[in-house]
Amino acid sequence: MVLPETGFVRLQSIIGDSKSKPPIPAIIPVSKSTWWAGVKSGRFPEPIKLGPRITVWRVEDIRELIENNSASQATSE
Repeated sequence: MVLPETGFVRLQSIIGDSKSKPPIPAIIPVSKSTWWAGVKSGRFPEPIKLGPRITVWRVEDIRELIENNSASQATSE
């Protein structure tokens, strides 16, 4: 999946969903429980609640997370 320039993405778009039709590839390949543990610990960005059953993340926060992880992997190699 290509991230939009701005806006919001839901968890399914971030961690992927192999059971959907068509399958959604993961941008960050972790499980749902790992993602939520990372949010709680501060490793992953805080979500925004749009409604009682709608949780999203800012695209800018996800891009920053990807860039920071890429930069830290490059320096560790």
